Amino acid sequence: MKKFITIIFIVIGVNSHAQYQANWQSLDQRPTPTWFEDAKFGIFIHWGLYSVPSWATKSNADGFGSGYAEWYWQRLFAPNLKIHPEFLAFHKKNFGDKNYQDFVQDFKAELFQPDDWANIFEQAGAKYVVLTSKHHEGFTLWPSKESWNWNAVDVGPHRDLAGDLMKSVRAKNLKMGYYYSLYEWYNPVYKNDVNQYVSERMLPQMKDLVTRYQPDILWTDGEWDYPAKTWKSEEFLAWLYNNPAVKNNIVVNDRWGNDTKSKHGSFYTSEYGHGGNDNTETTNGFQKPWEECRGMGESFGYNRNENLDSYQTGEALVHQLIDIVAKGGNLLLNIGPAADGTIPVIMQERLHEIGTWLKVNSNAIYGSRKWHNSPALTKESTLYFTQKDKNIYAITRHWDEVITIQNVNKPLKINLLGYKGDVKFTHKNNTLTIIAPSVNPSNIPCQYAWTYEIVDALK
Repeated sequence: MKKFITIIFIVIGVNSHAQYQANWQSLDQRPTPTWFEDAKFGIFIHWGLYSVPSWATKSNADGFGSGYAEWYWQRLFAPNLKIHPEFLAFHKKNFGDKNYQDFVQDFKAELFQPDDWANIFEQAGAKYVVLTSKHHEGFTLWPSKESWNWNAVDVGPHRDLAGDLMKSVRAKNLKMGYYYSLYEWYNPVYKNDVNQYVSERMLPQMKDLVTRYQPDILWTDGEWDYPAKTWKSEEFLAWLYNNPAVKNNIVVNDRWGNDTKSKHGSFYTSEYGHGGNDNTETTNGFQKPWEECRGMGESFGYNRNENLDSYQTGEALVHQLIDIVAKGGNLLLNIGPAADGTIPVIMQERLHEIGTWLKVNSNAIYGSRKWHNSPALTKESTLYFTQKDKNIYAITRHWDEVITIQNVNKPLKINLLGYKGDVKFTHKNNTLTIIAPSVNPSNIPCQYAWTYEIVDALK
């Protein structure tokens, strides 16, 4: 009898720690850690063997994603695509009969300085970083034993790129996470037995990433071949959400199977504006944040075939950040480093421009939420709103002499962020009229957009 009682006690003790069960009904109850929705701006990094050829067509003849340089290997073996002959011709001319795997010899990362990268991210105003730990090619940027001789420590750079960047990023008090591709294009085990692949490669690799680095984000992709049951996503997420090392902080996206997009995960994802929302959807009563990811040009991986006209201007990127944050979302803006570990100067310049704007207007971005009385935003909108505490922030893309805002309480005062003078206003019948201060090029607070802080307007 005493033995029986002891066994029951142990079972109850174990179950008391398993807060989340391996089913969506339980997993969807987990609230998204608030740091993610407060952060607003992150840096995506696509870096791997594809950074050696660093080339893709600029044609969109095959639709969404045809200009993605990180898909180089797949394009070489996709005769159904209109861009396939162009890829073959480029490869033959520049690399002859070299196999894609041979690019590892030139993926040396010899100029990679993770502290320099972290400085650039910090100065850009980013609050989190997501590195591709493994893309669809299967090459890992950490010493994964499941990817023997196909990782950055065994071959190529002979360096733990994922771990080194993690240390530098966290030294700047930024959140750090990893992108991980569930599937691999040409892995023979994946092609022949997906269940074996999931059990012996995918799940052990993801658990190794989490155990080894304790990331703040796990950003999965390549989920589209199978539903979540095949990927064993519910089992993995239950393990993740109950893991003492990360359970209070980690966030995951919604790409856990071809049946999970915009349904499950800590936040929902859109890509190059495809499928974004305005943070109004809920799962089991919990509102889910969303995140837009995109490159500065048409590609995620570095594409040497892109010229200046392919890149968004600093002004355009600032405006996109404003639009996304005003809708309640985050922007995950991608950079594609070169194979030697340098960040192309044009990408550094764009990040610098965003960071310069954020230094002035940070109060309107970080920790903010969509203003509940905000008018609907369209492509023609030039005035955007966020709210934080009792303040409303009106961000305008045009320097207008007069700005009128409906359905707002009388504020205590109004500040123009970055400007030390007074801002005049009138308030009548719940309509606020802001009179822009007289400024000249020497004292205008910033470029691209300007923010009025409407103090104590939320009662």
